[in-house]
Amino acid sequence: MDAKKILEVIRMYRSYFTKKGIEAVDFPHNDKPDSSNDILSHCYGMLYKMEGFISEGRIEKAFRWLGFIQGCLWSTRQFSLEDLKNHSRPSLKE
Repeated sequence: MDAKKILEVIRMYRSYFTKKGIEAVDFPHNDKPDSSNDILSHCYGMLYKMEGFISEGRIEKAFRWLGFIQGCLWSTRQFSLEDLKNHSRPSLKE
C-alpha cells in the first residue's frame, strides 16, 4: 500500500462517516468513549490528521493510524474483516 492508496481509503471512510451522520471529533486521550458513536467520531477526526502525515512523508504513522481506524470499524460492527481487507487492497488498475 502506498500513499495514494491510503488517501483513497481516507476519502472512502470520510464519505462513509458523512453518510452515517458521524461528526469529526478530537476525542480527549484520557477519556473513555461512552458509545460506538464516540469511537467513530474520533476515527473520523483522525482522517484529517492522516492526510497531513502523508504530505509530510510520515507514511508509517499513517499506516498505524489506518490500522487503528480499521480495528475500530470492525469492533463497532461497521465492516467485516473481509471488507476491511478489500479496502486496503491495491486497485485492479495498478
